[in-house]
Amino acid sequence: MTANLTLLVLIGILVACAVYMVLERAVSKMLLGMILFGNAVNLLIMTVGGPDGRPPILGETDRVHHQTADPLAQAMVLTSIVITMGLAAFVLALAYRAYALRATEQVENDPEDVKVASRREGEDPER
Repeated sequence: MTANLTLLVLIGILVACAVYMVLERAVSKMLLGMILFGNAVNLLIMTVGGPDGRPPILGETDRVHHQTADPLAQAMVLTSIVITMGLAAFVLALAYRAYALRATEQVENDPEDVKVASRREGEDPER
């Protein structure tokens, strides 16, 4: 089995862009990064799933099975699409709720986390 190098490079670029976007502070950019990452994983699954352009199931003989694609990759991609859309709907609901409460979509620093981060090493946390 040979893989399409151009498609693998495209998948790598999509994953890199998705990681960059997920690390942003805005919820909308995080959502776009997660959707982009889901699409990159779908492309990766289809790339490693077998040759394209052939039907997934033909018959039971060994001679035919060597010329067919694996239907498991197609089923996994369909499942992944459903999960990605559910996750996107959930994050959109969270972003809408945060915007309705604070009129912003930026993720803010938690005051307790700032206190813990600014505490010196070896300092007693009870003080």
